[in-house]
Amino acid sequence: MSFYQETLGYKEFDYAQFFNRVTREDIGRILYQNRLSELDYLALLSPAAEECLEEMAQRAHRLTVQHFGRVILLYTPMYLANYCVNQCVYCGFGRQNPIERQKLTLEEVAAEAKMIAATGLKHILILTGESRQHAPVSYIRDCVKVLKQYFTSISIEIYPLAEGEYKELIAAGVDGLTLYQEVYDEEVYGQLHLAGPKRDYRWRLEGPERACRAGIRTVNVGALLGLHNWRSEAFFSGLHANYLQNRYTDVEVSISPPRMRPHAGGFPPRVVIRDKNLVQYILAFRLFMPRGGITLSTRESALLRDRLLKLGITKMSAGSCTAVGGRILGEEPTGQFDISDDRDVRAMAHMLYSQGYQPVFKDWQTLE
Repeated sequence: MSFYQETLGYKEFDYAQFFNRVTREDIGRILYQNRLSELDYLALLSPAAEECLEEMAQRAHRLTVQHFGRVILLYTPMYLANYCVNQCVYCGFGRQNPIERQKLTLEEVAAEAKMIAATGLKHILILTGESRQHAPVSYIRDCVKVLKQYFTSISIEIYPLAEGEYKELIAAGVDGLTLYQEVYDEEVYGQLHLAGPKRDYRWRLEGPERACRAGIRTVNVGALLGLHNWRSEAFFSGLHANYLQNRYTDVEVSISPPRMRPHAGGFPPRVVIRDKNLVQYILAFRLFMPRGGITLSTRESALLRDRLLKLGITKMSAGSCTAVGGRILGEEPTGQFDISDDRDVRAMAHMLYSQGYQPVFKDWQTLE
């Protein structure tokens, strides 16, 4: 049994028919329930719920303050390598794109880590393209050992691993996993992943479960918005997070709602996701999972991130760079995608203070 079986239960689900039945009165009733069902969550993602965003926002804000306080955890991504064997039409690192391929040496990893640590950040997310040849688990493990000298929390966003491989990285110092399914609709998934191991939908989908069984502390899941209907993708992202939280109660589970950004491949969004849609997704998820984390990255503009802050966000990136060695190498290498909010850590902290929030640089320390 895995989340894959859960998705099969909605394979023939008629979303249009369901949404046509949802009324404003239904939304009003759902808003003040203490515990929401899966279909309650889906109703909050419906067109009818767009009329109730202000009420949803007020409740989402209260729930977030109740469970998380007025704090935002800050982190930053660090790209170790951009070699990739997959042909994913929406990704700047796809093997079909003629970009310069790079991989940091351990000395370069230490140099960039030192630069990031100087900003005060203690949480980092490391990323690679999907190439076991150029970025094997052994390389990632060695990088983690270097990074442990500078950071108290290290998360990974890499190719899906076997349970034993997750255990190996956890033993080296990894405590978090980000693994986006990209698109939950299995048929559409096949259309967008043309070649490479990432074509294996189920292996990727069940990756977070393998990490949970291996003993990971935090897991972050989600869909890349713009690849398919946003309402159903938001629905499955929430169901996935809820499934993991219920099954692995010791794991801290969160979602991210990333929207597509310009990238080297030039593949345009299949679906335009408006700001209003993003707001509705964030609010609906907060009401569905009051204790679930919500991460908002620099894919979104500074103005929008400032405005979304009080609607349920718990974690934000700062001082981001999506290129390998982008902070320490003299040239301007190609990033995975263009960021929108380029504020550094100090500017982000100032923004949070100005809105009555406390930036958190460290909220986790392993026992030595």
